Amino acid sequence: MSAPVRVFVARLAGLEVFDPLGDRVGRVRDVVITFSQTRRPRVLGMVVEVAGKRRVFVPMTRVTSVDGAQVITTGLVNMRRFEQRQNETLVLAELLERQVTARTDKGLLDATVEDIGIEQDRARDWSVTKVFCREGKPQGGLARLGRRRSATFVVPVEDVTGLHVESEQQPAARLLEAYEDLKAADLAEAISDLSPKRRLEVAAALDDERLADVIEELPEDAQVEIMTGLETERAADILEAMQPDDAADLLSELPEEQQEQLLMLMEPDEAEDLRRLLAYDDNTAGGLMTTEPVILGPEASIAEALAVVRREELPTALATTVFVTRGPHETPTGRYLGMVHIQRLLREPPHASIGGILDKDVDPLEPDLLLGEVARRLANYNMIALPVVDEGAHLIGAVTVDDVLDHILPEHWREDRHELTQSEVSHG
Repeated sequence: MSAPVRVFVARLAGLEVFDPLGDRVGRVRDVVITFSQTRRPRVLGMVVEVAGKRRVFVPMTRVTSVDGAQVITTGLVNMRRFEQRQNETLVLAELLERQVTARTDKGLLDATVEDIGIEQDRARDWSVTKVFCREGKPQGGLARLGRRRSATFVVPVEDVTGLHVESEQQPAARLLEAYEDLKAADLAEAISDLSPKRRLEVAAALDDERLADVIEELPEDAQVEIMTGLETERAADILEAMQPDDAADLLSELPEEQQEQLLMLMEPDEAEDLRRLLAYDDNTAGGLMTTEPVILGPEASIAEALAVVRREELPTALATTVFVTRGPHETPTGRYLGMVHIQRLLREPPHASIGGILDKDVDPLEPDLLLGEVARRLANYNMIALPVVDEGAHLIGAVTVDDVLDHILPEHWREDRHELTQSEVSHG
């Protein structure tokens, strides 16, 4: 085994994993340990993110070298999605910032876990040997800045009490530092495996925009669990930050009394959008649509339209199409005139107006059109988004292909999206 003999887990996070030939296998996301009453906690393996953002388990028996720059494995990796077992603990996700008691030369001290040191013995087995602590109880948010001045120390794991016991309130800042490069969907998958308590702690540590993006990617039961665990005012803020169709879907899973309480706390315009969406059946165009597509008047220039669809916060599916209406240009709008696709915008001179290049051949959707017919229309027209209009031909929203996919995929597709067929279980 190459040096160093001992490594600290937080420093492993994000390291590239290679096979003996130098081919990249993936990236370290966490380390799995198990506690024992008679011996040091044993290191079982690493959680490695491989192609497709799949998180798999690599046993420590497959790890041949660990250093500060990379991890080398035998090259044989089971590609089945990692699922945490009841007796397993994730170091980064669950142990960092846990409150413990440490025995030091000053006596017993309240401390916070900052890192975990793991070591390989002569029998090539890995175990937890050291705990890097910061004096004092865990603190989150702004209070964490002051805590950085408190003393740190490293003690043998045998001198730490409470490492395997969940803290009453455990911050998640260090966990999120390890996951800061993850997209919302990947962060949602990573926290799906955590305990409900730990998920709520992660939610508390995220800002509103990031949490809204993550909630949109979680299964319905986890969405409801987090929303009901937040303070009511913050839950309303999260709903405002979500895409309206996703927020309406989430609200529909809550009791009517709670729905109304949240709607009353929201900005009136935002709440009105959600009330309109909640009035439609889930499996209709009205229930599927978003109330915030890109809408411009016919006099707008192509340069202006391109500037709007270029906005970073605009979801990709909505950025493909500009819907053109008479004023007002917020749903429900004035009369719907047609649409312009981004490819057409890119082919025309910037000074020209979008009213001269409208696509009027695609029939808008009626709000009560059923899911199956909505999917067929998108497929028939080869469209990413379609307009939804009311009886007076006013634009009330747009349905995108990702809205439809969310409803036609199996109910638990978010949990099952990384399950593999038997032929895909190993990687050589």
